[in-house]
Parts: sequence; C-alpha cells; structure tokens
Amino acid sequence: MTQRTVWDDLVGQERVVSFLRRSSMEGTTTHAYLFVGPPGAGKKSAARALACALLCEDGGCGTCAVCSRIKRGSHPDVRTFAPEGAATYMVDQARDIIHDTNLRPIEAHTKVYILDHAEAFNPAAANALLKTLEEPPDDVVLILLTTSWESVLPTIASRCQVVRFAPISPSTAVALLAERSGVGPDDAMAALAASGGVIPRALEFISSAARRGARDRLLGVLRDLPVMDGRDVLEAARELLSGVKAPLDEVRERQEAELRERVEFLGKTAGSTKSIEERHKRELTAREREGIGELVNVAESWLRDVAAVASGAGELVANRDVADDISAAASCIGERQLSRAVAAVGEARRRISYNVSPQLAIEAMLFDIQEAITCPRSWE
Repeated sequence: MTQRTVWDDLVGQERVVSFLRRSSMEGTTTHAYLFVGPPGAGKKSAARALACALLCEDGGCGTCAVCSRIKRGSHPDVRTFAPEGAATYMVDQARDIIHDTNLRPIEAHTKVYILDHAEAFNPAAANALLKTLEEPPDDVVLILLTTSWESVLPTIASRCQVVRFAPISPSTAVALLAERSGVGPDDAMAALAASGGVIPRALEFISSAARRGARDRLLGVLRDLPVMDGRDVLEAARELLSGVKAPLDEVRERQEAELRERVEFLGKTAGSTKSIEERHKRELTAREREGIGELVNVAESWLRDVAAVASGAGELVANRDVADDISAAASCIGERQLSRAVAAVGEARRRISYNVSPQLAIEAMLFDIQEAITCPRSWE
C-alpha cells in the first residue's frame, strides 16, 4: 500500500501537484510563485503542501510533527499573511514582511511566506516588496495567492512563476468532502456553501457544532425576516456574532498549549514568546473573519437557492435541509427582490473587507435583505 503524502490532499490538480512535487524533490523550487485559481481550487492547501515538502525530512509525509504544525498554521517558519488595511496591503505591512524575510529561520532551514489576496497589493506596497520578490534571501520562498492573474499588478506578477489551478467541479467537491468527513452528500453540500467551496474550511465547519449552529440560526432568521421587527433583527445579529466567536475558544486553548510548550523549551523571555503571541493574534482575527464570511456565504447561498427553486432548477439547491422554507420563500419573492437581496449580501462582504464593524455589517445586511424581500411582489 502506497503511503499517503501531503500531495494526496489536493484533488483535481494533477498537473499542479506533479509540477510542485517534482520541483521540491529535484531542488528546483523557485523563490517566488503566484498561485492563480478560483476559490476552492486548493491554492492555500497547495502552498502548505509545498511548505511541508520543503521543511519535512521525508519530503512532505503529512503526518510528522513538522507537517502537522504547518497544516495547522502553527509552524514559526511558515507564515501566512492577508491584507491588514481596508481591502489592501499597507506599506508598513509589506515592510514588516521584508524585515522578517531577512531574519534567520527559527527551526527549519527554509522559511515559506504565503501571501493571500495578492491582488490587494496597491502600487506603494508592491513597490516596497519588489526587491524581495526579485532577490529574496536564499532560504526564503514566497507564495502569492490570487483568484485572477489580471487583477495582480504586473510588477508583482512578472517577478513570480505563475501556477494555474483548475476549477473543482461541485460534484467532485461534494464527493470528496463526504468521503473525508463521513457526512452525507446533503450535509457536505451545505458545508461547502457555508465555506465558499473551500474543502479544508468545509471540513472544519462540519467538525464545529458552534459553526453549524450559527448557520442553522441564520437560516431561521432569513426565513422569519419578513415578520421580524427592528429589535428582533438586532438581537438576531448579536446572537449570530456570538455564535461566530464561540469556536474561537477552541483556537485559544490550542494557542495556549503551544505557548506553554514554547516557554518550556526556550524559557520565559520577551523574545521567546513575542512572535508567537503576534501570530496567535493574527490567527484569531483571521478565524473571526472566516466565521463572519461564513454567515455571508450562508445568506447568499439561501437566496440563490430561492432563486433556483423559483426558476424551476430545484436540483441546484445547496441547503436541502431547509428545502420547505426555500420553496415557501420562492413562492412569494420575485426575481427583482432576490436580485436586491443578493446585492445586499455583496455589500456586506464589501463592508467587511473594508474593516467595517462586523456587528454593523451583519445588522445592515439583515435589514437590507428584509427590506428587499418584504417589498410587495406586485411592485415588480
């Protein structure tokens, strides 16, 4: 029986896997990559797999302590960044990345930097990063991720080796998630809808009762919005945000255990824990944003389910556990109303990306959807 490796976690990307695997084995890995592909294609998973292949003594076995920590996002020499500004990388953030690349690895012989949303580099931040992209230290590999090559500044794209990821078909994603999680196809489909089609996030969603509970609560709110008053909507938004924050306690427990382990190994000094504490803070922020993003994804998927049923395409429904509610909504919400409601969800996503308070963004989204779907259908 062939032993599984980190590359086996990437499905539907045989060409990408073959290229990256061969590069890591032959020592021909380049200094900067640009991974391009749609959401859910496995770009971040591939970036972590490459990091495992470069840092693991067995070339990415997937089961050793090094691989496990990389996949959890807790290895000190594999760092992931996302825009800290209003939907953009700030110049100071780019300079912090540059400074960090010039430091020696903490544990390994190589450091890997995964920069999500490469399209969010504005000209100033990009210019600060160009020299590092062109000539990074010998022990550094930078992996930039984006959904569209055209949206990345040419000055950045031209300095990276582009690796294109193919879309994963919905049926393949559902089958894979069902196999890995042990849930049925309907639950797998609902988890993918909540996670934006990203399989690793969908797996985490399935394993978190709190996150599933937040989804169920939101679906109930969407069903009841037409008869809710303003106080009800505000209370629902508070409950939804509380549900999003609940899973963070599990993350904090893991972080505290990691910090204790580090202190036992290096002793309690400011230098020994500062970088870990900063990484933990970034992780908590990212996890909270993911949870809020799930709420937005669920709202959008419910509205699209209603539109699918209204147009006679009920087989496309993702949230099949609330099929009756979706059918009832489809019978009384018109096409123009649905379009306005979907636009409200898009506006919530934009607000969140610009660092608007999540509470305010979710409240506004619910009120906007309520206004859209309770307008008399005869107005159309």
